[in-house]
Amino acid sequence: MLDYAIARAKAEGARLLLVHILEWSPYSFLTPQELEERHGRRKQELARANETVMAPALAKCEAAGVTADGLIRYGQVVELIVEETKKAGASVIFVGRSGANAMAARVFGSVPLGLAQIAPVPTVIVP
Repeated sequence: MLDYAIARAKAEGARLLLVHILEWSPYSFLTPQELEERHGRRKQELARANETVMAPALAKCEAAGVTADGLIRYGQVVELIVEETKKAGASVIFVGRSGANAMAARVFGSVPLGLAQIAPVPTVIVP
């Protein structure tokens, strides 16, 4: 998916905003100790996501000569991607096809399907 987005950005002289969402449900009942542990894990997850996902992706964009910014957030994936799309004034969303099987996607939904339904701009689903 990133290769496709880079190629499109390069062809159009556009910049990319790379958004990586870590799902984080606020709907759980935790003790103060569990909350503290959860926030510690959150910091570790953010650092790991930056190191293993975002930094390599930004480096790949830079190597290709494409200007890119990166953003990692916690929350509901589809809603946050739409929010960041609006904030950035993006003209298109590129999203990879999810790995969920057809039944799971029908029951729980999928990110590409959710974006196709509510995104304010065209959504390109890249295999």
